[in-house]
Amino acid sequence: MSSGVAVRHRRILVGGVEVFYREAGPVDGPVLLLPHGYPGSSFVYRGLMPALGDRWRTVAPDLPGFGYSSTPPVGEFGYTFDAYAGFLSDFVDAMGLDRYAIWLHDYGSQFGFRLALAAPERVRGLIIQNGDIYDDAFGPKYGKLQELWDNPGPDARRAYAEHVSLEGFRDEFAGELPDDVADRISPDLWTLHWTLMSTPQRRANLVRLLEDQPSTLDWMPRERAYLRDHRPPTLIVWGPHDGYMPEPSARAYHRDLPDADLHLLGGGHWLLETHLDEVVPLVRDFLDGLDSPVR
Repeated sequence: MSSGVAVRHRRILVGGVEVFYREAGPVDGPVLLLPHGYPGSSFVYRGLMPALGDRWRTVAPDLPGFGYSSTPPVGEFGYTFDAYAGFLSDFVDAMGLDRYAIWLHDYGSQFGFRLALAAPERVRGLIIQNGDIYDDAFGPKYGKLQELWDNPGPDARRAYAEHVSLEGFRDEFAGELPDDVADRISPDLWTLHWTLMSTPQRRANLVRLLEDQPSTLDWMPRERAYLRDHRPPTLIVWGPHDGYMPEPSARAYHRDLPDADLHLLGGGHWLLETHLDEVVPLVRDFLDGLDSPVR
């Protein structure tokens, strides 16, 4: 999908951390916030942002220790889900973003939901793309994770460390897809991100984050309650070929948001890499339907 809208590449200090972020669209346009997940960066939104940038201000930060952002020492940043949720709140404040829609994908869905819970009045709407908060609808790839969660310690840490590898990244980006879809996933994704993440400090920080994932389970009931209580306008676009978050994970959202518009497309976890042309019109229609533009 082509666009004449330029993506701007910038840096900002957030709590003493130098943060790289991508931004597109008019500075006074309505904001779509794009937190990324594991093992990605703002790079995964490079196609979506210019496709929306004629009207919407899209903002995608690299989280601390990811992408082109700096990697503060563990004593200065925790590399836990709590730490990243706190960072996202600090980032929107540093950027002066008072109102926004939030894209919820992968680990970014946990950070984004926590932002919504903290300040529901700021949320114009949610776009949920393979971000799960229904632990009874987890896919089969959660089976191995559950074993590690149930048996924390050195052996589990070694298993996480083995996954933080070039092959592990390749599996994250290209696993479970049918052959006619898998060839749309560029090897640039795992090659670039492994190149950025393969320092000893960053690998150790990723293991720390993976070890902390069970902490998200306690937040999921609160996130579901947020949906029931606040009923934010919500679009669900989902790739069902996802070993972590298959079709039932998407349909589970209708328990709490029965009127949410749900679209199951032909891709998997990284839907923007394989079905961008189908996602963009759905997102544009959804954003058009929100209230009058505000920052």
